[in-house]
Amino acid sequence: MTTRSAARRLAEFASCRRDLVALAYRMLGDMGRAEDMVQEAWIRWEGHEVEASSPRAYLTTVVTRLCLNELESARARREESRADRLPEPVDLDEGGISHVERAEEVSMAFMVLLQRLTPAERAVLLLHDVFDFDHREIADLVGNNAAACRKLLERARQHVAMERRILAARPDEHRRLLQAFLKAASAGDTRALVELLADDATLISDGGAEGRVLGRQRNLPRPLHGAARIAAFASATAAAARENALHAEERQLNGQPAVVFWTGDRPFSALLLAVADGKIQRVFFHGDLSRLGYVGRRPGAPAPRSTRDRGDP
Repeated sequence: MTTRSAARRLAEFASCRRDLVALAYRMLGDMGRAEDMVQEAWIRWEGHEVEASSPRAYLTTVVTRLCLNELESARARREESRADRLPEPVDLDEGGISHVERAEEVSMAFMVLLQRLTPAERAVLLLHDVFDFDHREIADLVGNNAAACRKLLERARQHVAMERRILAARPDEHRRLLQAFLKAASAGDTRALVELLADDATLISDGGAEGRVLGRQRNLPRPLHGAARIAAFASATAAAARENALHAEERQLNGQPAVVFWTGDRPFSALLLAVADGKIQRVFFHGDLSRLGYVGRRPGAPAPRSTRDRGDP
């Protein structure tokens, strides 16, 4: 490959890279693995001997198929079968995907919905509704026919439509409910918490495959349903956080207001919500220490000695 063609390929890859990372993150719910997929796509693109008529289509095809293969792996199937598993929370600037036009397309609530779809449904929904590929292009990408892709898209949209209302809350309403929830939990005011929560609210607490313990409080192995039960859990968890001197700090995670809890300069856990109709509909506690690397650094904290390879060519 000539120096000129190598430079052109690098430029073509660089122009697509952010969209590729955003696609892989939505597919996998894990930013580190998403970057690995994009790095592998770069290696294949760099070594691809035939000139592609559409670099974007070629690279999207590679990343999509890599993600589908990853989701079919035994590890991924085991992880996604856990009832308490949440996608990795991400500061969009930290993850390099701050260009996302609509925050609801990367919100934690939307990511959880994607995780409930089959890998093929997930791919078709994202490629058609988020990345504007047509059915013929998608059929080529996922190795299926256009009619089958339409059926997959129909099923995926049906799943998403059932919870569409929790995907587009106003930022001011979201922040107000987040701050009120944190204040009531910190005060141990379960009555106020119940008032903030929808009657049929759901809480998911992800402590990783091995689980987490804070004081006497352990993360839940399965979702918790109902305002009263969630209020009691949140109040007990907040009390344990005080006893362990955790520091709470508001952040933007997945494009929406959230809270990160710190122990020193290290993230301990993250709290994200889904809100609608003036109530908290979903509560997401993320405490898997191995998957809190993209919530950003605490202001004033020293930069880490080294950073994870972000997959840049």
